[in-house]
Amino acid sequence: MISLSELPSNMLREAQAQVLITPAVSPTANLQIKQPRYMTDRTYFEDLAPDQEFDLGAIDVSKDDIIEFASEFDPQSFHMSEEAGKASILGGLAASGWHTASLIMRLLATNLFNKSTGRGSPGVSRLKWKHPVFPGDTLSATAKILEMKDLRSKPQLGMVFIRVRATNQDDVEVIEWDNPVLFERREPAR
Repeated sequence: MISLSELPSNMLREAQAQVLITPAVSPTANLQIKQPRYMTDRTYFEDLAPDQEFDLGAIDVSKDDIIEFASEFDPQSFHMSEEAGKASILGGLAASGWHTASLIMRLLATNLFNKSTGRGSPGVSRLKWKHPVFPGDTLSATAKILEMKDLRSKPQLGMVFIRVRATNQDDVEVIEWDNPVLFERREPAR
């Protein structure tokens, strides 16, 4: 296996454009896992670069999934009833924003964090729900590296600032958030 830092820039762009598709893994949603071919099980801070973008895959959202999530975690009528959804500003039964965030987080964890040395995040600095998610929508997500910083207090780690974005099947943006993520370094920063 080779690391990203070993690839010439033209090969890196080509590798980023290629993805593998694996079968669904979720019993309640048709989760399609897409993974960049160059990702290894141990992607370190040094393997990442500003403006690098990751295709996180896609997931279908069903009426049953929306109602089940809302019933347990966000029991507002417009998330649990078609009639209430139609009467609301949303215009129809719509997924909870937290449901949408959870679905995209699943893709982010599966296709980036679990294939790297990511060690958690101190939080989300910005979150916007931009458009309702309805039954039958297919959400596709990406993560883009905005910035990277060394940590003086933890030289064995680096901070990577990521923008996560998801669109529906019509390429309408439905959610976007920014968050810093800690990644292990191969060698401590000096």
